Amino acid sequence: MLDGIEISLIVPTLNEALNLPALAERVHASLRGRRYELLVVDDNSRDNTIAVCADLSQRFPLRLITRTEPRNGLSGAVLHGMAEARGDVLVVMDADLQHPPEKLPELVAPIERDIADFVIGSRYTSGGSIESGWTFYRALNSKLATLLARPFAGRVTDPMSGFFALKRIDYTNARHLTPLGYKIGLELLSKTRVTRVTEIPIHFGKRLAGESKLSLKEQFRFLEHLSRLYDFSFPRLSPMVKFAIVTLLSWGVAALVYLALRGVGVGALAGIVIAYGFVIATTAIFHARYVRTQREFLAHQRPWLDFLIAAGAEWATCTLVAAYLLLRASVAHDMEVLALSLPSALAARYVLRKELLLDVRGLRHELRKDEMLP
Repeated sequence: MLDGIEISLIVPTLNEALNLPALAERVHASLRGRRYELLVVDDNSRDNTIAVCADLSQRFPLRLITRTEPRNGLSGAVLHGMAEARGDVLVVMDADLQHPPEKLPELVAPIERDIADFVIGSRYTSGGSIESGWTFYRALNSKLATLLARPFAGRVTDPMSGFFALKRIDYTNARHLTPLGYKIGLELLSKTRVTRVTEIPIHFGKRLAGESKLSLKEQFRFLEHLSRLYDFSFPRLSPMVKFAIVTLLSWGVAALVYLALRGVGVGALAGIVIAYGFVIATTAIFHARYVRTQREFLAHQRPWLDFLIAAGAEWATCTLVAAYLLLRASVAHDMEVLALSLPSALAARYVLRKELLLDVRGLRHELRKDEMLP
């Protein structure tokens, strides 16, 4: 316990000044008599958050941490706050009072009694509830997100919850934290490798003031985040599944292009050469996305050079196989050209991927081996 602090409450904020006074009052009432600190991690708000926090710090153990150059959204803010926290138990909650501060003692109790390592305030467990007024779209979005996280979140009913507590030691032992978007609880649940997880029921209330930060952009970032967590949780299976998806999708595009070209009179060899360019382009889109999201974890910083080498080799293989088939066969059916040239190019990609330790995500085998270490 640093500085005698038991609980560090991390609250990420962006233009939440109107909610902070009520939050501080209710947190203090809930934790009265406890040694705690309230860390407001602000992402350079344009309202009067600084002035409000300066006033509140005179009455409550509140400390403002301002990120002048915010990175990685809410998740980055939470991890920044955890790095600054001094308590043995780390608690995360939103500033908009949708998470009830009155539940804080119940949230930290299982950790203090050493019967849990990670505690989640759940809307969906028995006794939990959500304020009326949620749209069908938002409810469906929440349920779908929970379903997608099920493979690595286990039986947790509300892994998307932003109201949770964990031991400091488990946070410090987490590896390869890749904050992205706003589901930092899911990130920590997965990467701390905790086994004793429990949930307490909460009533998820209405936002009292300010605007929701949920947007279409954040939902796409959540899908990127899920992709990272699948890679971490299933370091062997996830790359293979993604490789298969990219391959089948790119082949489908190439087949459509090739048949369309043949339909307008383009020769078979020219058609397959042009069509395979679409295989390379489709794969490059996925490659670019994953290089962007995983660049800081690449073991070797030349993912595009490796990609171009592999692309050139497989394109050449596709061309040579198609040329040989058309040369040796008096009549070659279009489907034969596709069925022989595309798998041959895939074989070239696989060999080079294995030799260069490259996959469609731009990640290296060394990283995946490291992720599997206990």
